[in-house]
Amino acid sequence: MLFDRDGTLVHDVPYNGDPDRVRPVDGAREALDRLRAAGLRLGVVTNQSGLARGHFSAADLARVNARIDELLGPFDTWQICPHDDPADSDADAPGGPGGRAGCRCRKPAPGLVIDAARALGTVPGRCVVVGDIGRDMTAAGAAGAAGVLVPTPATRPEEIAAAPAVAGDLRGAADLILRRQRLVGPARATRRSRPRAVLVARPDSAGDVLVTGPAIRAVAAGADRVVMLCGPRGRAAAELLPGVDEIVEWSLPWIDPDPAAVDREQVGRLTDRLAATGVQEAVLFTSFHQSALPLALVLRMAGVARIAAISDDYPGSLLDVRHRVPLGIPEPERALSLAAAAGFALPPGDEPVLRLRTGPGAAGRPYVVVHPGSSVPARACPPVRCEQIVQALAGAGHRVLVTGGPGERELCARVAGTAGIDLGGRTALPDLVRIIAGAGALVVGNTGPAHIAAAVGTPVVSLFAPTVSFGQWGPYRVPWVRLGDATAPAGTPGPPPAR
Repeated sequence: MLFDRDGTLVHDVPYNGDPDRVRPVDGAREALDRLRAAGLRLGVVTNQSGLARGHFSAADLARVNARIDELLGPFDTWQICPHDDPADSDADAPGGPGGRAGCRCRKPAPGLVIDAARALGTVPGRCVVVGDIGRDMTAAGAAGAAGVLVPTPATRPEEIAAAPAVAGDLRGAADLILRRQRLVGPARATRRSRPRAVLVARPDSAGDVLVTGPAIRAVAAGADRVVMLCGPRGRAAAELLPGVDEIVEWSLPWIDPDPAAVDREQVGRLTDRLAATGVQEAVLFTSFHQSALPLALVLRMAGVARIAAISDDYPGSLLDVRHRVPLGIPEPERALSLAAAAGFALPPGDEPVLRLRTGPGAAGRPYVVVHPGSSVPARACPPVRCEQIVQALAGAGHRVLVTGGPGERELCARVAGTAGIDLGGRTALPDLVRIIAGAGALVVGNTGPAHIAAAVGTPVVSLFAPTVSFGQWGPYRVPWVRLGDATAPAGTPGPPPAR
């Protein structure tokens, strides 16, 4: 857990060099002690340009920080950027008096978060940054860490809207982190024996299947064989998931976005097909707006003895494990929490990150990938904006590859123009994975390739449309920067051209 200092841990006193003026925010000590008691290590990441500007000395800064340690500590690491912000300086010298242009550590740059993680013997993906303004969240994202915003009167509305997660105060931030830790903690169910075969279901699109990957690996670690039920839109992604031994492809009329009529014979054939897999258990993964109960009924008819799912609706005897998850939990953690409730946990050493069965990235000169399309039009960045992004990137000297599915050839051709390389409709999913794996960055909206990038460790420039929660569906545990107006209604023009 990494905390901003001023406005987050203590009341903001501009350029404070006096330890007697340090006042912790309400509930700070209680919240921090709860986190320490849960085994979490705590650090501070703070911009202190007052040192470069001459408002206080290094000795003053040390005394203020020592007072904070006395009142709220001990902290396991302090990471401080002493440099000035060139954008805020009136001095003629680059970087301002004592400052440094291009500083890597001053938030919103990720340097403080990266250095704090290293000092704690971990990686940014296992860290959470708590702060009171947008630059704290941007620094967290750019490092690949999670972020929780605790707004103050100085926090702008657009910063609140863009934050991955928001808490009312430090107590609420601690509650959120500890709840997430409990949800994905050790498997809670007591097992008499290891199941021979377990069915996992995620009959959605490719992106939905990808974010379920860590939970499926958890099930695979506790079962002899894993059968995955997926839909036609997710089949190619399911084939790339570690831990899946067999795939059953079926379009479910209560899940498919363009469903056929419910047909008794089709449901009967599905029941027979599922019975033929020989599974004894099933874990049904769904999105927050979907119900697992129709599939649970089919599985009961197929003779499956134990079924687990997330369900707010009363399931009667359809579920043996009825799990509930609050809104806003990142989708990979939401799925992992269901696996844990069903008695399945990731083995030691398997971090809860997205992962694919894939080879090395594409070779050749470094490049950036722009993926302009989306399976849901309301989530897509307007084509004219994507054209401008490609042109700006190419003008800055980047090699730009434009990707898209078979139905997006015309879109990709338009966006690529003469500045980019058009690959629209020319890559199967494994090829797209290799291309994204070899990229310096992926520019994309909230659609499947964003999760591919997270799975292969490629940084994401997210043109995220505010149709769903960014904290729940944004790129998971990979460096990201979010562009655009998070307060804009769906369907409005996207972010300005890249600079």
